[in-house]
Amino acid sequence: MPKHALSRRQLLLVAGGALAAPALAAQRPEAAMRPRIAAIVTEYRDNSHADVIVTKYLEGLDVLDVSFHPRGQIVSLYTDQVPDNDLSRDYAGKHNVPIYPTIAGALCRGGDRLAVDGALLIGEHGRYPSNEKGQHLYPRRRFFDEAVAVIRAAGRPIPLFSDKHLSWNWQDARFMADTARELGVPFMAGSSLPLTWRKPELELPLESPIEDALVAAYGGNESYGFHALETLQCMLERRRGGETGVQAVSTITGDAVWAAGDAGRWSWDLLNAALATATTASAGDVKERAGEPVAFLIEYVDGTRGTVLMLNGKLQQFLFAGRVRGQEQPVATCFWLQDEKPFGHFAILSDAIDRMFVSGNPTYPVERTLLTTGILDRVMNSLFEGGRRLETPELAAIRYQAPAVPRPLARL
Repeated sequence: MPKHALSRRQLLLVAGGALAAPALAAQRPEAAMRPRIAAIVTEYRDNSHADVIVTKYLEGLDVLDVSFHPRGQIVSLYTDQVPDNDLSRDYAGKHNVPIYPTIAGALCRGGDRLAVDGALLIGEHGRYPSNEKGQHLYPRRRFFDEAVAVIRAAGRPIPLFSDKHLSWNWQDARFMADTARELGVPFMAGSSLPLTWRKPELELPLESPIEDALVAAYGGNESYGFHALETLQCMLERRRGGETGVQAVSTITGDAVWAAGDAGRWSWDLLNAALATATTASAGDVKERAGEPVAFLIEYVDGTRGTVLMLNGKLQQFLFAGRVRGQEQPVATCFWLQDEKPFGHFAILSDAIDRMFVSGNPTYPVERTLLTTGILDRVMNSLFEGGRRLETPELAAIRYQAPAVPRPLARL
């Protein structure tokens, strides 16, 4: 068995959602009724990820066909930075949530031992540096480490959710996932994209014989490239045999992207099928509208091919298309996001998080985000090195099964 592969028992626990729930319930039975949650955030301002997640936890939301009224309750807050347009003090005062000067203080609620039943770790937004590769150095590993120190001291695992990719670098991401498993901490991370609305509705059955898949997307290569990779992965993980890892990653930029499509390195048929599902897109030929395209080329161990095309100027959506063996036409959908407040897709994500806090069971496996984090790190390195193909033996070792119930939605 590869070093980082899950055992058969672990796969069954992840797929069946049995991880840690009995132990957590035994330690604090009333937690199943109203779990106490600490919110650990970089900054809390309008439209920040703290706002679009924590505010929904504090106030609930009914929008479109989504109803989110959490069973978990925010009982403490830590803000790493406080900008001039901060919202945390107003919301904390309104909902009687104390703000603590340290992460340990928020987890212990001012005492000297763990006093919450779960934690939201939201390391997105704020004034933090970037490195020469364009990776934003958010303190997600630091947030995790400080939370884990309190958990170790208490000897009581609590569920943790870490927003977006686990870290800007692979080594930290691997450490976080391994540490959570070692401590028996139910652990989730990731994006709202796998859980959002799909137009038209498309859910691939488990064991689908998918051979090739493509996501057309937009935005920054790291910040939104992660969303694109989560969009791709939540579909490809449902292929025959489950997830078996990635063996290499490479990138292409500029007009060379179109030449690569013409040469068959990615599929024009899949791109056209994806573009046909867009609910909003700039008119005109994609080559003219997307003047500076970027392609992420992902080679999976089992021979499956994955492509992400970042098409700024043409798109402001995330579109998927895939080729399923035996089907003449590609399957395709738009992963639709509400483009203005209250951003209902974050209510769907918050509901998935809340389910973990209540049950102690991750709603979907953290291995998905571990893999997309690793791919993204290699993408950023490939771009920095002029598109060099990078073999990824560390990602080839990540194997997991997709959840049997892929999207337990907070729908009315």
